[in-house]
Amino acid sequence: MAKSLFIAEKPSVAQEFANALKLQGRRGDGYIESEQAVVTWCVGHLVTMSYPEAYDPKYKRWSLSTLPFLPKEFKYEVIEGVAKQFKIVSGLLNRADIDTIYVCTDSGREGEYIYRLVEQMAGVTGKKRRRVWIDSQTEEEILRGIREAKDLSEYDNLSASAYLRAKEDYLMGINFSRLLTLKYGPSISGFLRVNRTVLSVGRVMTCVLGMVVRREREIRDFVKTPFYRVVGRFEAGGIPLEAEWKAVEAPGISGRRSSTRRTASRLGRTRRRLSPP
Repeated sequence: MAKSLFIAEKPSVAQEFANALKLQGRRGDGYIESEQAVVTWCVGHLVTMSYPEAYDPKYKRWSLSTLPFLPKEFKYEVIEGVAKQFKIVSGLLNRADIDTIYVCTDSGREGEYIYRLVEQMAGVTGKKRRRVWIDSQTEEEILRGIREAKDLSEYDNLSASAYLRAKEDYLMGINFSRLLTLKYGPSISGFLRVNRTVLSVGRVMTCVLGMVVRREREIRDFVKTPFYRVVGRFEAGGIPLEAEWKAVEAPGISGRRSSTRRTASRLGRTRRRLSPP
């Protein structure tokens, strides 16, 4: 009897699908199987883009003469640390009694990319493929996602976007990391008194590092400036109050003008204190 295969992005999510489907079956090494269905999982990424030396051994040595590195076709390989799970998933995807594959990786570009790489490396053909798109992992939402699953081809544009982003990250990281390391690494190593320095460049890490450096510079360049507060102590209904007088913007008759007004708690700087008994 033909079975359906449900492939999730991680073991915990796969277990949620198995629970929602009420699978009563055996738990194998890397999958759960019943008479009607099989549930398996990735462990995040199982496949990644190959390093330059996989294209040609000459790229293993960092050199300005081999930059920029711009391959016409990109190579991919199974990640060594998760090769066992890839072999299990690949075997299930190509099993003769599996006729429908439900792609249950996370609903987003990265989740789509994770599955597409696995399918690409596994060489899957002749299977019906359905995309499960859910917003949460409740039983109701999982069953709805399975019931309303669309053909995987409807997400081809999302897949293309994921591949493009990965290639962009790869090319930026490989080329700029090598270029900046070769150009500035020796000077930085000399300044830090270390043998070797690698400058890592990435689409996200470099921007975040820039934000951190900019903020650190602002902190170091900060100049203390004295300021004054007008604080008054009052009494209302026998209860002592302490309030701060602040200037706030207020609309004028012919435009906006600066005005002052007493405020008690608008900006959270007023304290209400009761006199001790």
